Amino acid sequence: MPRRPPPRVAPRDQYGPASGPLARPASRRRRVAEPDGWVRRFVRRHGWRAYAIPLLTVATLLTVADVAATADGGSYKAAPAAGATTATPPGAPSPAGTPAPPPAEGEGLPTATPPSAAPATYVEQGAGSVTVVDGVSPVYGSGPLQKFVVEVEDGIGVDPAGFAAAVEATLGDGRSWGHGGALSFQRVGAAEAAAGDYVFRVSLISPGSMETYCPGVGTGGYTSCRYGERAVINLARWETAVPDYAGDVATYRQYVVNHEVGHALGRGHQPCPGTGEVAPVMQQQTLGLDGCAKNAWPFP
Repeated sequence: MPRRPPPRVAPRDQYGPASGPLARPASRRRRVAEPDGWVRRFVRRHGWRAYAIPLLTVATLLTVADVAATADGGSYKAAPAAGATTATPPGAPSPAGTPAPPPAEGEGLPTATPPSAAPATYVEQGAGSVTVVDGVSPVYGSGPLQKFVVEVEDGIGVDPAGFAAAVEATLGDGRSWGHGGALSFQRVGAAEAAAGDYVFRVSLISPGSMETYCPGVGTGGYTSCRYGERAVINLARWETAVPDYAGDVATYRQYVVNHEVGHALGRGHQPCPGTGEVAPVMQQQTLGLDGCAKNAWPFP
């Protein structure tokens, strides 16, 4: 039987000690990558967008913050009054720093038509426009200053300077709202009115124009009111007062100025405290005294 040739032995350099293939040269070994951070993975995946997205996000946040700051009242201001004369009721906000009063305050209407206290000596319907009484008064009192404007409806035949003087004398009295240094008052003129440099207005308006200057209040052309920044005095009441005042027009004028300005300063109505008591100035005395004694002053 023929002998088999011996098996061929591969050269020793093809196998390692463990009879397997020899390890590849060090230069050709696969390198195991070290763990990558999330930032590197994000950059590798998105390229240039990885830098653009954060920048756009920051810019958007800054823009939103800027808009929010402006909307909170930074730079938008109400326009000042256009001039000394106007034919529209006061809907504008109070000057900067002044608390805005409620929309309107009126005394309503009497339950029955009152008898005329005196023959009608006033104009029923004026021109509808008003003119500011120009000039600046002294400061009355020693408390926080309340600047005010006096205006008179055109075409009602009332001396504007005389009306302004009566308002000044009432608010400057120690029994009025400045009592004990609580407030001080100063009348200002057309320039201050145009610039909005005042707290409230006192306006003398004909009965026929009351609904223009006190819309929706329901004065019926009889009572006075406070609307926005205006204390609106009804010309008919200024000239004739009311029956319960029994012809005492001078005292009623002091009452109606103090009452409507009281509304402009944020005071509300008060009831008669009891029969024979002095009526609070914020009682609706135009509609009746309810057993109280008439009174024109906040601090009688």
